Amino acid sequence: MAQNLDSKVRAKVWLTPDQVDDLRSACYSTGADYLQQRNEAIIALMFDTGLRVGELVAVDVDMLREGNSALYVPTEIQKDYPNDNEPAPATLELASDVTRLLSSYLNSRWKDSPALFPSRSSDRITTQGVRNAISKVAQEADIEPYLVDGTRGDPGNVTPHALRHSVAYRMMNAEEDNTLYDVRNRLRHRSIQTTEQVYDHIIRV
Repeated sequence: MAQNLDSKVRAKVWLTPDQVDDLRSACYSTGADYLQQRNEAIIALMFDTGLRVGELVAVDVDMLREGNSALYVPTEIQKDYPNDNEPAPATLELASDVTRLLSSYLNSRWKDSPALFPSRSSDRITTQGVRNAISKVAQEADIEPYLVDGTRGDPGNVTPHALRHSVAYRMMNAEEDNTLYDVRNRLRHRSIQTTEQVYDHIIRV
């Protein structure tokens, strides 16, 4: 039974850092001009922080701190809120290139809204809006993500949650000195056992 449970929770789709770079570049060859930098900022922030899509759309501009070099994630926008075991607020340090991108985006975005990411028709993008934007960019870049069965997928497999899984891949395979505990902290899992179940198979040995 435990084996079946583990197989159900394992990450099934992920991208390499090079593929995420291709996604970011493709933002500038698809969609309306005024949305292109927003879309890159969405992808870059998700790949840096591992935010869930429901968390991403709830981020407000005033949650950025220290010259856009850190993101404060309050309890109320995190997964599973409210319940009896609410997650603690978290402050996530951002990569320098993400800080620069967010600063440029905020200085030139077409709509001044409390939400970090507005949409064409609303002051806040929806989760479906994020999924649609990522799907279009993945199609443009012709991304073939890696799948749990050892094969390669197609652009339709690229989702916001695949970007979250890609954070774990990057931390364990493309960066040095990270442990599963570092992945757990970045992705804000409740336990290291969750991190092991979801990501142990994507670590190169």
